[in-house]
Amino acid sequence: MAKFLHSSKWILFGVLSISVGLYPLLYFVIDRNFGLLSSKTQLLLTDFTWNFAFYGHIILGGIALLIGWMQFHSRLRKNRPRIHRNIGRVYLLAVLISGSCGLYIAQFATGGVSNQIAFSLSALIWLTTSMLAFTAIRNHHIRKHQEWMIYSYAICFSAVTLRIWLPLLIIVFGEFPKAYLIVGWLSWVPNLLVAYFLILRLRRKEQPGMAA
Repeated sequence: MAKFLHSSKWILFGVLSISVGLYPLLYFVIDRNFGLLSSKTQLLLTDFTWNFAFYGHIILGGIALLIGWMQFHSRLRKNRPRIHRNIGRVYLLAVLISGSCGLYIAQFATGGVSNQIAFSLSALIWLTTSMLAFTAIRNHHIRKHQEWMIYSYAICFSAVTLRIWLPLLIIVFGEFPKAYLIVGWLSWVPNLLVAYFLILRLRRKEQPGMAA
């Protein structure tokens, strides 16, 4: 039963990561005036710099989400280290571009100052944890690398949790603006807390005498 539950959670993790990772494709196959873009002004939607940053953020962020979840598969790390390293390099490049673009578009976030701060912090933490993970593995600190990557992907996964929380909050509050103000923080802060407790659990497992 435990093995089945673990397998089920892994499959769900992958399905959510892939499905939301492919979400940016919608902006190229249907009228983009939907979702969050419907709340933007026409002036912003026609601004070249904002559009460049927006598409850089969602496309490269989608790639990071699509490939990043595979890095947590122990068999891939052990049996295909070269693939693991190559995926890691693509992930870090995607984060660098998407995070930088995300930091820019956060200054125009729907919801005003609260969400500007929320999404700016999210982008900064994503960039910082990813760079710390890169520095750790360059210095051959494998455990530190793994821990920083857990934090990094927790932020990356906020693209998924935002789309889970937002419709639920809209149902609760009956309106998009109030729901989006809350989801600006709720999409990523709990993810970091989950990452923190997951890391604590992994550390306990590695301690002598602790049950696996």
